[in-house]
Amino acid sequence: MGTNTRILVINPGSTSTKIAIYQQEKVIFLKTIKHAPEVLRKFEKITDQYEYRKNIIYDELKSADVPVETIDAVIGRGGLVKPIASGVYRVNETMRKDLLECKRGEHASNLGALIACDIAKMIPSAQAFIADPVVVDELQPLARFSGHPLFERRSIFHALNQKAIARAHAKSIMKKYEDLNLIVVHLGGGITVGAHQQGKVIDVNQGLDGDGPFSPERSGTLPMGQLLKVAFSGLYSYEKMSDMIVGKGGMMAYLGTSDAYVAEREAKDGDEKCLQVMEAMAYQVAKEIGAMATVLKGVVDGILITGGIANSKWFCNMIIERVYRIAPVYVYPGQDEMGALAENALLALNGEIEIKEYK
Repeated sequence: MGTNTRILVINPGSTSTKIAIYQQEKVIFLKTIKHAPEVLRKFEKITDQYEYRKNIIYDELKSADVPVETIDAVIGRGGLVKPIASGVYRVNETMRKDLLECKRGEHASNLGALIACDIAKMIPSAQAFIADPVVVDELQPLARFSGHPLFERRSIFHALNQKAIARAHAKSIMKKYEDLNLIVVHLGGGITVGAHQQGKVIDVNQGLDGDGPFSPERSGTLPMGQLLKVAFSGLYSYEKMSDMIVGKGGMMAYLGTSDAYVAEREAKDGDEKCLQVMEAMAYQVAKEIGAMATVLKGVVDGILITGGIANSKWFCNMIIERVYRIAPVYVYPGQDEMGALAENALLALNGEIEIKEYK
């Protein structure tokens, strides 16, 4: 491709859609489109929204005088497709069918590929991609064992941001990602800690509704016996138990807020409960880092901390003081999903990485 390669990035959320146009690595248009809850409620399934959201995106581009015909690729945030290896995938009919049928579950990110495909069809020679969805699966066989044959540990984590940060870190120290052993920690509404061994995430806690540290809104690993007693007590429905684990667990359950900034401020103002909960969350993250160090047999080139909560030096320091002897620690605050998607599309268009086919 030339030096004026243009990429449209689409990142659908539950009540908004972020769109951006990148020219090479530079963002030249950025917009967050808010969707009224009463409008979204009219759609029976999340995937039923894709025509509605697609038309709004197209209208936004036209009203901003963005020459749509100059776009070379459209990349959407990857959704709940079947488990796949890391990389850039062309949106094909098999992927569209799986997402439309919600075979692996419903999530707003499922709209990314569907919208990208439809918009790309309107543009001569444009291609549609996704990259590193949350279901990226590179687990080693031992990591899949749960403790009972009815249950298998699954790989669901912040793959896009973890991979992007790991590659950026490798580049910053003039090394290849594929030559390093890293532990990458994503601190957000959910928390995931991945063991990256020479370019593959061979173990990671299931951050959607599974194990690992508790987070601002997720319970993480719970005492199994107590969980069973509560589940069969007759006091809670399946839906309420699900909310207890995802959405209303973790910090939200303990403190009534999922805002780490608010909890930190209260802790610093002398609220003992807020302080203990934040310390406990950092403690559990540090334990997970230690566990992943054993997965890598103690050979760790770096520990990378990223995500929104990584903006808090106070919180990160509570983790670092427990793990700095394992390996050097690097903090990369925030996350840039839009930039990571654009970078993946650009590398694919330039032939620097393989464009994979979803099967």
